[in-house]
Amino acid sequence: MEQAAAFTQPASEIQDQITLVECPRDAMQGWPHPISTASKVEYLNALLRVGFDVLDFGSFVSAKAIPQLADTREVIPQLKMDGKTKLLAIIANIRGAEDALMFDEISFLGFPFSISETFQQRNTNKSIAASLLQVEEIQNRCVQQGKELVVYISMGFGNPYGDPYNADVAIAWVDKLARLGIRTIAMSDTVGLAQKDTIGYIFKELIPAFPDVQIGAHFHAAPDNWRMKLDTSFAAGCRRYDAAINGIGGCPMAEDELVGNLATESLLLWCREHKVATNIHPEAFQEAVAIAGKIFV
Repeated sequence: MEQAAAFTQPASEIQDQITLVECPRDAMQGWPHPISTASKVEYLNALLRVGFDVLDFGSFVSAKAIPQLADTREVIPQLKMDGKTKLLAIIANIRGAEDALMFDEISFLGFPFSISETFQQRNTNKSIAASLLQVEEIQNRCVQQGKELVVYISMGFGNPYGDPYNADVAIAWVDKLARLGIRTIAMSDTVGLAQKDTIGYIFKELIPAFPDVQIGAHFHAAPDNWRMKLDTSFAAGCRRYDAAINGIGGCPMAEDELVGNLATESLLLWCREHKVATNIHPEAFQEAVAIAGKIFV
């Protein structure tokens, strides 16, 4: 397959490697047409064969808020785990964390922590201060049960609501979270506002300052700026990236026109061009792309 081969990196050319997080949950949560449980299981099992490091596969949040993912509990027992790709589930409160912690298959719990007060209220119906208390409690429970909490800094590169923002505010929140023992933090470009100078400054400041924390990027991107976002963040030291096949997704709680996720195809092409290794199996990836083409229509 020529298209599959385009994502294959010859071992002799490898110069670096990234952690790749595929986000079908982000793609599905705002999709306007119902996706059956059977279709989700087929798609997720196809993605598990691809070789992604982490699969952001589902969520334990209010079914009223995100009805598309209300069947996450039913999906999990049908997944064919191979021990290589780890599962991440999004949670927004302690109750959701308790639900997620019941499943041995789940390695990571992801919490969306917005540094925009407006968006935190919209997304979790709590203030930033109340959310920080929840993060501390969830972190303690994750440690007790051998799970890892991943915190997403929503609106990490700016927000459209007029809430106070500058890059140093984002960096200060990372410091507070790192002090709680959080070891994976993803800076999230929730509505696609990230600019080159802000991206470069944030990652250049964070990565050397927190050597024990994996600082990742969850970019929402358009066709005219995805290369800039990858070029700038990678040059500043970022080595963990979230993406979604076909660039589908966005946060339905933003109440704004959705800006799609960074497309996995674009990320893999970029890795090929820059001699960056991934663990992707090209043929399995193309099979997953074909299934996505049937689901997201």
